[in-house]
Amino acid sequence: MKNMRNLLLLVAFTLLLLLSGAALLTPGGRAQLPYGDESRVQQGFAIAPVPLNLDGKNPALVGLGSYFVNAVGGCNDCHTSPSYALGGNPFLGQPKKVNAAHYLAGGQTFGPFTSRSITPDANGLPAGLTFAQFETTMRTGFDFHHAHPQFGPLLQVMPWPTYQSMTDHELQAIYEYLSAVPRAEPGP
Repeated sequence: MKNMRNLLLLVAFTLLLLLSGAALLTPGGRAQLPYGDESRVQQGFAIAPVPLNLDGKNPALVGLGSYFVNAVGGCNDCHTSPSYALGGNPFLGQPKKVNAAHYLAGGQTFGPFTSRSITPDANGLPAGLTFAQFETTMRTGFDFHHAHPQFGPLLQVMPWPTYQSMTDHELQAIYEYLSAVPRAEPGP
């Protein structure tokens, strides 16, 4: 079922690229995405563990964002609790299966800290943040929700010092992907 959904997403994305090819043509006549991201976009769609809402979104950014979130950033490890579905924990030698029911909904504890949901809120904003706020958080660690005021204004566990070096394009892709995932609640 998941493989069929991912195949359909890949086909839809390919058709979108072909239909919009005139706008993306290079002087040599080949369709091209910015920064040479075609293979990472395709891989991002192939590994997305949940159905994606592409309505009103840039499919190339969504696919690239999925690649960063699911193949590079390890966001699931902290923002999904538990990270893997029953019987799908690769650390126990099982075939990897992400906990799609609580995907990116937060709930992992790290001492006095608990990871937040980075799924869209009721207004469709990932983690309830506008892109400008999301970018500020990723670049500076500033906690717009002030969840742990006793520790100051900066996120203490989130590896923002690493992610702050990402390009604007990469952060936009992550935000676009997070806006496309379904809203989820933390696991038990």
